[in-house]
Amino acid sequence: MRHLAQRLAVVSLLLCPVLAPSPTNADTTIRVAVVQNAESVALSASSGLIIRAPNDDVAANGRITVAAGASGLVVDGQRLRSDRIEVRGRSGDVTVNNLTVAGRVTVKRQNGKLIAINEVALEDYVKGVVPAEMNAAWHPEALKAQAMAARTYALYKIRQNGKKDFDVVASTKDQVYKGRAGADGPAGRATDETRGQVLTFQDEPILAAFFSTAAGPTEDALNVWSVDLPYLKGVECPFDMSSPYFQWRTDVWIPLLEQRLREEGFPVGVIASLSPAYYTKAGRVSHVRILHSDGELHVKGEDLRRVLGYTVLASTQFDFEVVGFQIQFTGRGAGHGVGLCQWGAKELAEKGYSAEAIVRYYYPGAEIRDISSLPRR
Repeated sequence: MRHLAQRLAVVSLLLCPVLAPSPTNADTTIRVAVVQNAESVALSASSGLIIRAPNDDVAANGRITVAAGASGLVVDGQRLRSDRIEVRGRSGDVTVNNLTVAGRVTVKRQNGKLIAINEVALEDYVKGVVPAEMNAAWHPEALKAQAMAARTYALYKIRQNGKKDFDVVASTKDQVYKGRAGADGPAGRATDETRGQVLTFQDEPILAAFFSTAAGPTEDALNVWSVDLPYLKGVECPFDMSSPYFQWRTDVWIPLLEQRLREEGFPVGVIASLSPAYYTKAGRVSHVRILHSDGELHVKGEDLRRVLGYTVLASTQFDFEVVGFQIQFTGRGAGHGVGLCQWGAKELAEKGYSAEAIVRYYYPGAEIRDISSLPRR
C-alpha cells in the first residue's frame, strides 16, 4: 500500500504550479576550494592576469606559478611578504591547475602548503556542478532538478560555513565542480531556466543531498548521518532499473581491509570474520560486525564505504561472503541513498514529470522558493 500511495503522490505533484525563474540576488557568491594541500598552483589567462597581494607588487603576466615559502608565497621565484594573493583573468576567466573558472581565485599559504579558493557567482558555480554531477545528455527536466538541488545544497553550505575559509570543496565531499567546462551546454540552460530557485523548509535552504542509484527505497538521513530532517525521509524509488549501478559485484582482500581500517584509526587486528550487525528499514547495512584477533569492532556501513573507497563499495545495500582471504560483495545501487536519486530523476523526466514534481517527490515537504524571497542572514 505504501508503494502505491507514493506512486500516486508523484502523479498528484504534476498539478503543482511551476515557478518562473527570477533574478538571483546579485551579491550571492560561493567560495569553492578547488585546490588543497598543494605544493604549487599554476594560474593563467589568455588575456592576462590581474594580481593583488596585500604587501607586495606582483607582475601581472599571462601565467604564474605559486609556491609556499618559509614565511610567505613565492611567485615565479619572487619571494613575497604576503601569504595570500588574489588573481583574476582580464577577460573574466582564470585557469587554476587546468580548471578554468569564472570569478576570483585566492591562493593562500596554509600549514606550509597551498589552498586555492574560487569565489564565484552562485549561478556560475551551479553551471559548473550540473554537468559534472549529471550526464548533460539527459532529459532537460532531470538537469533542471539537478540544478535546483545543486543550488540549494550550495546555499545551505554558504549559510553553514560563513566563518570558514571556504564554503564547499570541488569534489564528491560536497559537489563535483568543473568550472566553465560544459557551462554553455544543456546543463547551463537548465541552470538558467531555474535561476534562483531553491528548495526550502521553514524559510531555510534544505540539505539537498543527492546520489546516483537507489535500487529500492531511498533512505532516511537519520539512518545514514544520524540527523533527523523531515524533508530527507525515504520514499519508494522503482524508477532506476536502467542504471548500470542497479546491481554490482566487487571483491576485496581482507588484508587490504585491515590496512585501510588501521589507516583510518580503527583498532583492528587480524580479521577472522565479518557479518552484518544491523540494517536500516530500507534494507541497507547500517553496521558491520568484525571479529578480529584483538576483539570485536562495529563499523558503520557508510564508514566501510569510505574506508574501502566509494567506487569500490558503491552503496551499503550489499550482501557478502568470505571466501578464504577474500570478501565477495554483491550489491545494488550507488551512493548514500539520501535525497534525490539521479537515475530515478532521469526516468521520471522521460515519463513526462517536471523538475518541480521530481524534487518535491524526493524532498517531501520542501517548498520551491526564489532565493531573493528568503530571509537575509
